[in-house]
Amino acid sequence: MNILVEPLHKIIFLFLEIGLILGSLGVVLLTNIVYSAFFLGLVFICISLLYLLLNADFVAAAQILIYVGAINVLIVFAVMLINKPQSLNYFPVWTIGDKITFVVCTSLFFLLLTIISNTAWSKIAFITQSNNILEQDLTENVQRIGDVLLTQFLLPFELLSIVLLVALVGAITIARREKILEIKKK
Repeated sequence: MNILVEPLHKIIFLFLEIGLILGSLGVVLLTNIVYSAFFLGLVFICISLLYLLLNADFVAAAQILIYVGAINVLIVFAVMLINKPQSLNYFPVWTIGDKITFVVCTSLFFLLLTIISNTAWSKIAFITQSNNILEQDLTENVQRIGDVLLTQFLLPFELLSIVLLVALVGAITIARREKILEIKKK
């Protein structure tokens, strides 16, 4: 049974890595802000699935609730209020500054990749001493946080999600109303 689990984890991890890379490229390269916000949501979901793969279910749930549910909705709300004219180019024209930034970021990426692959992780003191953390019973703290979140703070949390949803619908309505008025004026 363990023979099948490790390749399955590697396959899922590979798909999540591909989703993260493609989502990140979509956020950075697309000029349409709405599409960039959707790709940012994909990145947040892939990160939360990575947390699930690492058996950190509470952090994964918090990632989905906070970043996908709140932050990304807030970004889409802000984008709808900006009302930026749509560009026909899906990929921007690269300037000199963009090329320099690309070269610097790519070289930093490969430098970090080289440093990470050449580091002897087993000899780092923090990792060898982290077994003490694993021996502690942390389930009581997580259960306490979940209990408080789903009992005392359930109503404020749900009200906040409803307020964000209403704000999003309001932003879409305002954006559509302005476009209809612009079309009638022409």
